[in-house]
Amino acid sequence: QVELVESGGGLVQPGGSLRLSCAASRRVDIDRIYTMGWYRQVPGNQRELAAQINRADSTEYAEFAKGRFTISADNAKNMVSLQMDNLKPEDTGLYYCKLSTTVGAFWGQGTQVTVSS
Repeated sequence: QVELVESGGGLVQPGGSLRLSCAASRRVDIDRIYTMGWYRQVPGNQRELAAQINRADSTEYAEFAKGRFTISADNAKNMVSLQMDNLKPEDTGLYYCKLSTTVGAFWGQGTQVTVSS
């Protein structure tokens, strides 16, 4: 079992930035990793992909994240970060880290992001 611990959420004003980080409780061999990513669940909506990165550092972004969010990973440390810039009130929600591997998918508990003036 792998536990994922997220950090970096909080309250920010519109136009501000936050950096989310996620670390795995134990190391997963890079050959077993498919992707590391960030999902979000905004009020009234289902959980949706924000961004993900695979072990070859190829990235994928949701439309709402393009140009504002940047995902990066340290595969050796099983860490993934999400830099979020120019945040908008509609970005408010719970952000979850996900690690997809050959032995299953693991989720973090979520970190709250609130964008409000």
